Amino acid sequence: MSDDGERFQDNDDGTLTDTKYQLMWLKEDSYQIKGKWCTWKGAKKFVDKLNEEKFAGFSDWKLPSSQDCRNLYDHDSKNTDFNGDIVHIDYMFPEGCGFTYWCEEENGFNAMAYNFYSDRGYLVRKKTKDESFMSCRPMRKTGVAVKKMRRLSNTGRTRRE
Repeated sequence: MSDDGERFQDNDDGTLTDTKYQLMWLKEDSYQIKGKWCTWKGAKKFVDKLNEEKFAGFSDWKLPSSQDCRNLYDHDSKNTDFNGDIVHIDYMFPEGCGFTYWCEEENGFNAMAYNFYSDRGYLVRKKTKDESFMSCRPMRKTGVAVKKMRRLSNTGRTRRE
């Protein structure tokens, strides 16, 4: 944790650092930045553009793993998405975000997605159309990986860290 006890630190450059897991996240997701939803290919292009532009001074942005998203999920946080519905993501992230993010894992025609309404990761067709409300929130590692307890299931709430 940071000196002031907050898990997330605002870097004042469009990013937040998660001091618990040593990760830097985009403060706004792709929907908030672009004003539209994205396919998996669109999410990959979004990450590529961040890297080309060296967003916040870095060129190692990537889609999070489903485990990174699970670690970001916070049941006690009741932030709001683009539709005013509750998403369980820290209040340091601005309101109006998407609720389902693309993850880096892929399997043939499908890629992993993570839902911040329900704390679920599941496979979605990569060509899922815009009306499916898919977005992405790229991240990067900021330090040595932190040893963490893994919850038992990729599809449901089991044990909390």
